[in-house]
Amino acid sequence: MTAAVQIPGYIAGTWTIDPVHTHIGFVIKHMMVSKVRGSFGTFSGEIVTAENPLESTVSVTIDASSIDTKNQMRDDHVRSGDFFEVEAHPTITFVSTGIRFEDGDFFIDGNLTIRGVTKPVTLDVDTPEFGPSMQEGGTKAGFSATTEINRTDFGVSYNGPIPGGGAALGEKVQIVLDVEADLQA
Repeated sequence: MTAAVQIPGYIAGTWTIDPVHTHIGFVIKHMMVSKVRGSFGTFSGEIVTAENPLESTVSVTIDASSIDTKNQMRDDHVRSGDFFEVEAHPTITFVSTGIRFEDGDFFIDGNLTIRGVTKPVTLDVDTPEFGPSMQEGGTKAGFSATTEINRTDFGVSYNGPIPGGGAALGEKVQIVLDVEADLQA
């Protein structure tokens, strides 16, 4: 795309992800009939919004052991070698490789690493928003995005059988991000 992308209130700069006001979550099919939702409580990241929004970058590191599905026994199992194997692979990372604007929508392409396996993914991003923060002279930015991955592509392939046939977990995982970030001085 050769024309400049216009985003209302856009501010170029370096932003730090605000962990208190950010949600990094996921949804996965459970027992073939419902969905389990979870999130990660410990993460850090940086967003650099360039003068040309399509030249911006994103990098995020998630503490894989900070998973929270509202069930301690399940969380402990997901931390084990059956799933994330957090002892050997303590972090999940995302590093952008490019940003696209197509048919009125933003997409962030990047490399997602889970359990030591790196695969390309594309985040479907809502138009970012910018505004003042509660701190004097501070500025906030908000970004929401989703993507879907196949967990087996990342070596997260454990699945328990259920009586009568079927699998305890689906292979597809929807990732849901609601990020608030602070502009650095």
